[in-house]
Amino acid sequence: MSRRRLRIALPVLLLVASTAFARPPVPTTNLQAAQLAIANAERVDAATLAGVELGEARGKLAAAQKAVDDKEMIVAQQFADEARASAELAAAKAGAAKALAVNKDIERSTATLIDEMQRKTGESR
Repeated sequence: MSRRRLRIALPVLLLVASTAFARPPVPTTNLQAAQLAIANAERVDAATLAGVELGEARGKLAAAQKAVDDKEMIVAQQFADEARASAELAAAKAGAAKALAVNKDIERSTATLIDEMQRKTGESR
């Protein structure tokens, strides 16, 4: 009876022991998402409009890659996710800065048109 239990318990114990020592896989998807988000932020000119956030994203991606080299996959995943979030923030800030600049340009153009119309009709503000 005890040999039968041992034959059943031994594979289960080996399976549990092997999973206890198994390392999490490299967070390739997270790293790629961070790289893509950084590339997108660079494409929308975040380097000049949101340089701090883009710099943070690059630094966190470098930290994630170092964590992979150090076999710390959970830390690498966290840094990669933070890098992606920082890059997305940089892209959003760059988009907002561009929209604000366009809005100001439209306001100036509208003010110029109003001035021209008033001058032609002889009205004053």
